[in-house]
Amino acid sequence: MKTIRWGIIGCGNVTEVKSGPGFQNSKNSQLVAVMRRNGDLAKDYALRHNVPKWYDDAQKLIDDPDVDAVYVATPPAFHKEYTLKCAQAGKPVYVEKPMARNFEECTAMIEACENAGVPLFVAYYRRALDRFNKVKELIDSGEIGEVRLVTVVLYRKAVKCDPKSGEFPWRVIPEISGGGQFLDLASHTLDTLDYILGPIKEAVGHAGNQAKLYEAEDIVTASLSFESGVKGTGAWCFSSFSDYDMNEIVGSRGKISFSTYGEEPILLTTLEKTTPLHILKPVHIQQQLIQVIVNELNGVGVSPSKGVSAARTTWVMDEILKNYRIRRI
Repeated sequence: MKTIRWGIIGCGNVTEVKSGPGFQNSKNSQLVAVMRRNGDLAKDYALRHNVPKWYDDAQKLIDDPDVDAVYVATPPAFHKEYTLKCAQAGKPVYVEKPMARNFEECTAMIEACENAGVPLFVAYYRRALDRFNKVKELIDSGEIGEVRLVTVVLYRKAVKCDPKSGEFPWRVIPEISGGGQFLDLASHTLDTLDYILGPIKEAVGHAGNQAKLYEAEDIVTASLSFESGVKGTGAWCFSSFSDYDMNEIVGSRGKISFSTYGEEPILLTTLEKTTPLHILKPVHIQQQLIQVIVNELNGVGVSPSKGVSAARTTWVMDEILKNYRIRRI
């Protein structure tokens, strides 16, 4: 196999531990260049992580002949722009989640990569983690019988603004993120459910801005219908008194309970007993998916997370927020 030489556009916090080291630690993979608009910060990252090259211009990184594939780790507002540039350069692209601010942008990204003949991967890395593959294995093997219902509940304490600037994080600024924390956090859960239970064919939601701390929605509820016939509900609150994260998949003979972000044991419950399954997350949480992507680029295997599947998750979130967005216009 050949070594896939990676460049990162947007070497910010997410690349420090979650993703960046994954490109260096994976087999047949090398991180050769990083980019950030602030050149001093790009240089600092390169020096600290032993990366040979750094840039303050994304196009220069994309055009670098030593870069085989590009990881776009910017906020969603820039995903489409950089993906189209990578496609034009004929280079595979791996984009952070959520894939884009809306389904329309996702579609443009998919079409550009298809027309250029380059693969488009998305960082829904839970599809490659042992924890969530165990849940899928339990479902596929019939441990809880026929699946009937899934429920999703996520609470988070309110986001605080920067006391110096008075500004909120970009994740709750719709122009940058596409919405609020719902798009950032719910996307992982909804994509995981797509992976485990199959695509969602219908989604209806209600959203609001209860705390009125920022412009984006801070509470969302949803009703889901899967192509398989499974039904689901979801509730996400981002101005709660505490944090809580739990998903339950209910079947004809039992249920599976697990969190999206925590490391609590997966609980397999039947009429006879409850079995806890302890599966911890890796330190570099994206590395397992990165390895699968590197393998695919070398002609071995197929990544479980690509543009088409990731776009489905964005479509579901668009449907859930549709009425709220119309009212906000």
